[in-house]
Amino acid sequence: MEESSAAVGSLKGPTFFQSLAAGGLAGTAVDLLFFPIDTVKTRLQSSQGFIKAGGFKGIYKGIGSVVVGSAPGATLPTFTTIRSLNPYAFRIYRRSVRVPTEVIKTRMQTASYGSMAKSSFSAAKLVLSTEGIRGFYRGFGTTIMREIPFTSLQFPLYEILKVQLSRSLDRRPLYPHEAAMCGSVAGAFAAAVTTPLDVLKTRVMLDLRYALFADPI
Repeated sequence: MEESSAAVGSLKGPTFFQSLAAGGLAGTAVDLLFFPIDTVKTRLQSSQGFIKAGGFKGIYKGIGSVVVGSAPGATLPTFTTIRSLNPYAFRIYRRSVRVPTEVIKTRMQTASYGSMAKSSFSAAKLVLSTEGIRGFYRGFGTTIMREIPFTSLQFPLYEILKVQLSRSLDRRPLYPHEAAMCGSVAGAFAAAVTTPLDVLKTRVMLDLRYALFADPI
């Protein structure tokens, strides 16, 4: 028994760069896996309507911006103590650094630029030339406005569900799939409650009424 404990104690955790790579790969994998669902959601939320925004066609439009933005968004907090000190601040921080790629992604998903942008890179150049740097942060305020109530609901509910489930299982530690189930329920509830704010965020990012005529910074 003592030998087993000593063996466990001698195990070393991942290095900084291993954690960095793991976070980047995990974040990118999740975003790529659920990208088609995100595209459908964005098109449903757009003011032009689901069919005009593309329907079920080209559900991978804008995926280039996700590839570029997912890894940095997932790994940047590794350089700070935000995640360990405050999970709420971590989520808000992560979302805020990804706003520029969110802007490109939503506009590509809904074909907002039509034939003027065939790729995420060309869409990014259009944003820069017509709106300047400011254009990449369109919807920043509404993004934060949505993330605050979302995290305020998700994290406490997640912890409550884990405690309640553990109690029902004779207070044993939860297996990963059980904790994941609690996280899924908490995330789904928080997303449902904050959907109006998410719609607002999407429509602000897609508002191009003045974008093509704005003076770049």
